[in-house]
Amino acid sequence: MTDHSLPFRDPRLPFARRADDLLRRLTLEERIAMLHQFAPPVERLGLGAFRTGQEALHGVAWMGTATVFPQAVGLGATWNDALVRRIGEAVGNEVRAKRAGDDRVGLNVWAPTVNLLRHPLWGRGEEGYAEDPALTSAIAVAYTRGLRGDDPLYWRTAPVLKHWLAHNNETDRDTTSSSVRPRVLHEYDLRAFRDAVRAGAVAGVMPAYNLVNGRPNHLSPLLDQQLRRWTEQSLVVCSDAGAPSNLVDSEHYYDTHEEATAAALKAGVDSFTDHGQDSAVMTGRVRDALAKGLIDENDIDTAVRRLLTLRLSLGEFDPGLDPYAGAADFDTAGHRALAQEAAEQAVVLLKNDGLLPLAPEAGRTVAVVGLLADACKLDWYSGTLLHRSTPLDGLRERYGAGNVVFAEGADRVRFRCAEGWLQVPDTDTDTDTDPAPGAGGALDPALLAGRTDLPPLTCGERATELALVDWGGGVLTLRTGGGRYLSVADDGYVRASADAPGGWVVQETFRLEPVEGHDGAHRLLHIGTGGYVSVAAGGVKVAAPGEKTPAAPAAVFQVEVAERGEDAVARAAAAADTVVVVAGNDPHINGRETEDRTTLGLPPQQERLWRAAHAANPRTVLVLTSSYPYAVTEAAATLPALLWTAHGGQAAGTALARVLSGDVSPAGRLPQTWYAADADLPDLLDYDIIGSRQTYLYFRGTPLYPFGHGLTYTDFTYAALSAVRDEDLVRVSLTLTNTGPRDGDEVVQLYVRQVGAEAGLPLRKLVGHRRAHLAAGAGERVEFPVPVAELGHWDVAHGRWTVEPGTYELLAGASSADIRVRTQVSVAGEPSGPRPVLRRGLDAADYDEQRGTRIVDRSKTAGDAVTPSCESGGELLFSRCDFGDGVRAVTVSAAGRGSVEVTVEGASADVTLPGGGGPYDIRGHDAELTVRGVHDVRVALRGGVRLAHLAFVSAKESS
Repeated sequence: MTDHSLPFRDPRLPFARRADDLLRRLTLEERIAMLHQFAPPVERLGLGAFRTGQEALHGVAWMGTATVFPQAVGLGATWNDALVRRIGEAVGNEVRAKRAGDDRVGLNVWAPTVNLLRHPLWGRGEEGYAEDPALTSAIAVAYTRGLRGDDPLYWRTAPVLKHWLAHNNETDRDTTSSSVRPRVLHEYDLRAFRDAVRAGAVAGVMPAYNLVNGRPNHLSPLLDQQLRRWTEQSLVVCSDAGAPSNLVDSEHYYDTHEEATAAALKAGVDSFTDHGQDSAVMTGRVRDALAKGLIDENDIDTAVRRLLTLRLSLGEFDPGLDPYAGAADFDTAGHRALAQEAAEQAVVLLKNDGLLPLAPEAGRTVAVVGLLADACKLDWYSGTLLHRSTPLDGLRERYGAGNVVFAEGADRVRFRCAEGWLQVPDTDTDTDTDPAPGAGGALDPALLAGRTDLPPLTCGERATELALVDWGGGVLTLRTGGGRYLSVADDGYVRASADAPGGWVVQETFRLEPVEGHDGAHRLLHIGTGGYVSVAAGGVKVAAPGEKTPAAPAAVFQVEVAERGEDAVARAAAAADTVVVVAGNDPHINGRETEDRTTLGLPPQQERLWRAAHAANPRTVLVLTSSYPYAVTEAAATLPALLWTAHGGQAAGTALARVLSGDVSPAGRLPQTWYAADADLPDLLDYDIIGSRQTYLYFRGTPLYPFGHGLTYTDFTYAALSAVRDEDLVRVSLTLTNTGPRDGDEVVQLYVRQVGAEAGLPLRKLVGHRRAHLAAGAGERVEFPVPVAELGHWDVAHGRWTVEPGTYELLAGASSADIRVRTQVSVAGEPSGPRPVLRRGLDAADYDEQRGTRIVDRSKTAGDAVTPSCESGGELLFSRCDFGDGVRAVTVSAAGRGSVEVTVEGASADVTLPGGGGPYDIRGHDAELTVRGVHDVRVALRGGVRLAHLAFVSAKESS
């Protein structure tokens, strides 16, 4: 029986005292058990089971039906903090409502993702908000405040930010290291997390799979050095799934799991997500680490105390006082309206030569064509749709079904092999004879990949016509006339059994591989298993990859094309007044978690479709519905109108139709730079946005569409920009007027740049934004309070944040490139001055420029070093180093085998390291160096050397 007299159940006491009381009552075994994601109940104290982790990126995910809002990148495109906060409230309420009926639903939500959209080929770009830290921070603060709720004591849900830190690649994501120099760290990556934590609406963070500067994120010293110093609030660090084991199994950072688990716990990880619901493995590692003296009970208690504080904040022990207990706000009219409003605000009008808006008129017909024209796509972190609206649905509703012509544009094909034609057995669920989009129409929840009760495909005299879609890179899906995708179950047989591509390993994608020496012949590779399609006695199946003696050899197919998709699209386009081509991606294919993209290009099949539509009808609009940007340079030059929207959730089609028809004036803005070509991109693993000129902050080329870009159907003027310094703020204001013919929204964007700044500072950076709605002819004074600190940067010379004295230009406009008004403000600031090398020396990672190097770990627990990244060696440049009245020697602190050459104004010192002692055996090596005054220092690194620090010996010091 629960004893309600115990202090930890006394709501009059502070959470800290209650957590301490409960902690003292738990046995060691009970405390260790709480360190796993799935903590068991403690029945003797009346404690229920508890789990960390409930996905809620843009709605409740993985727990059945829920309101599905636009993807996170779409929420970023709204540039509307207030709207996103309301969405956070709705999602939090649905989490609570679902929790009331299903105790599998957790209240510790793993959302939002605040990794910055640094590189547009990152497979998980759909999960982030923007490439800019200020915009990302603002949207994250809004969403987490909504999820948290307004009660001063109890939390609606407890948000955990993902993924700490500098994580933008899926390729080898658990073994690659992001080389992040201090300026990028402090100005860019940390900023995205910091503001949400300081706002008090975040319960913790989740470390990313990757390493940063050679050290796994789950061992990051920054968890204590930065994260937990931003707030006095208790923060929980939840590991990513399987990451604790990665420390040994894939990263080989430690030799034993006991060492790795102890190191993660000491670094600040509190909850271990590993081995699913089986907690025995991880708790066993904790026990072993304790027994070996790698940790003590204080380490365990520190983590458990944070977890108990989290549970207290969620009202677990105060059900009668918890204001969010018993919430029933699920799939309400308000939530449905909010999903539509969000989808409308996320639409970005990229180009418009006057074709739009396309108001419905008598006799006006619209052709809706393209591979996503009748699709409402979900992603890995979506809930199951209760309602859906495809572009075809929305346009039929708005223009009238009789005025809308449809053609998907998939190729209609038949496959023939030696055994006959590939055919799908007739079933009750496949009576339609014409290929139709698999995501359109009503969902049949029984049509899931993995079913084995449906008959497999066979080969015979009758051919089944399939809809073939090439999603790019030769990745195909094949679909029956009834909308069922060919899929492969665990038994290896190919069946028409999935309603859409999906799953952690997608089983619905194939690739046609030409057979050498056989004209037009192909083998069909199943990408999910890596095996080829063969014809076996029991039906068509996939041979196990690498199987030396498969039961049946890979079938050789001739592919007969009944109709090209572009031909169907051309017919539909020619029969209509205006054409809307809907192109884009499937979020489960070619760019998703575990898979980066390889190109910005639109898949060739979709290129052919918009070209065919435009050739048949020049009044062609291209709508890109995608998780990420495309380099559609020719389409942008050719077509009269282009729009982009992320996958817009359950109301996507209705929202698009309202924008196209003019019921809504679009005002979404790009949260990422849209580059013109792949050649504009740095390497995916190059995290130095300064050195490689990434994002709008540093990119000097001409993008296809700039960060913040977006058009509307009315006109706005900017005037009377003023900036007044008020202590620690610069108060900026301007007058915005809607001078156009209709009501609409404008997203006012405020940027700053330092006049006459040194190279390496941002070309301009966002310091404020506001989405404002104005009636036609109306005006409004828009104000931005800008902290003076926002004008600054990280000063590597002195290891601090600094605002340089000087003149700063404030630029306001409709995008980062469309600046309408500007003004200047003078700031006294504190000059950074030259590097005080006699006092501070030079940390290797504090360089101003580098070539051919990467940052690595100085030790397993803290510090950075620099090593060459190529055989030819690397170089570092440290600008304006002050040697005062002179130095006589340099001490090179380094490890490894190789050489370090320090050159200053003609003088040089060369140190050879013999190796031995391991990569962390950092030792000082002295060499003569005579120099005085202020000069640049160049350091050449050769071989396997790992340079940590340079110290200089004053000429005044005795030898």
